[in-house]
Amino acid sequence: MALGAPATSHADAPVRHVSPLEARVLDATKACCERWGWTKVTVDDIATEARCSRATIYRLFPGGRDNLIEALRLRETEEFFAALSEKLAGADGFEDLVVRGLVAATEALRDDEHLRLMLASEPGEVVHELTVAGLPRIFAVATAFLSPWFIPHIGPERSGVLAEWLSRVVVSYFLAPSAHVDLADPASAAEFTRSFVLPAFSPDRR
Repeated sequence: MALGAPATSHADAPVRHVSPLEARVLDATKACCERWGWTKVTVDDIATEARCSRATIYRLFPGGRDNLIEALRLRETEEFFAALSEKLAGADGFEDLVVRGLVAATEALRDDEHLRLMLASEPGEVVHELTVAGLPRIFAVATAFLSPWFIPHIGPERSGVLAEWLSRVVVSYFLAPSAHVDLADPASAAEFTRSFVLPAFSPDRR
């Protein structure tokens, strides 16, 4: 196990089994959302895209459209944190762990084609999801994921605080890019970490 890796993490968690048909329906849901926006997609649209019947969709996802979109969000979240786990696993110490997390999370948000398309097709809706409506959920999930990585370095009490704060930092700089800080750039992320993270959350203060 690499230095800084938690005893258990999302990478170690059991992966939910999704049948090929469920995956096809979720892929179709994603395609339809990208094409028309979340609010305009219907179960009929998804059934046509997935080449299956409405009855099949309701059998797989009894809640219909809302359950489909929530299942898609869950799958995207799992994929995001699985990729982030791979980046964090090779960290060499606390500072490197923080820098890797900032860079990987920022790059993932910027490179998310689905998110970019959603911002283009339904900008108000997606911004609302990333601000007023969705942020409490996003921060809660990110905090639960990141905290175990920080515990070996700064203990459990401060790990939750740091995890939530870094989540807020990443989302803030993603939505409103800065001319002074680029968290996708390792050098800039390292400078940010040394200037603001380490003074407040140094392992030496544990």
